[in-house]
Amino acid sequence: NEELALQRYELLYEAALVEEAKRGGVSAILASVPGRSMIADHRRILATAIARLRSKIKYRPVVFELMPPLFTLLQLQRTVEALSGRLINKPNFRRLIEQQELVEKTGATTAETGGRPAQLYRFHHTILDERPVAGTKLPLARA
Repeated sequence: NEELALQRYELLYEAALVEEAKRGGVSAILASVPGRSMIADHRRILATAIARLRSKIKYRPVVFELMPPLFTLLQLQRTVEALSGRLINKPNFRRLIEQQELVEKTGATTAETGGRPAQLYRFHHTILDERPVAGTKLPLARA
């Protein structure tokens, strides 16, 4: 469950598998813990924020608050993947985003993608007035 980031962190901490656990009085046997330490409880704060974002993305379109005013569907997909922590099937994602009417085409394109010019989209802000719950249903790829 992608929303359990905080609980996973707590388990890693208790098992002394994160750098911060060494500061908490855990045995020095685990001196070879991989990764870098974060100051104080910042890793726990980050885990809490990730868990809250991952749960909120399902009922509120918070991803669009992190996007520029104009974006491609690939940029949107990569942002959603980064937030959710899961890979998303590209055709299913595009179809689902368009079906939910969360975005609208601007008619403009960008050549910054490196290949064929990509269509630019913008968030359809009136969706918030029309639907009380306008989250992003995620078509997740099978791993």
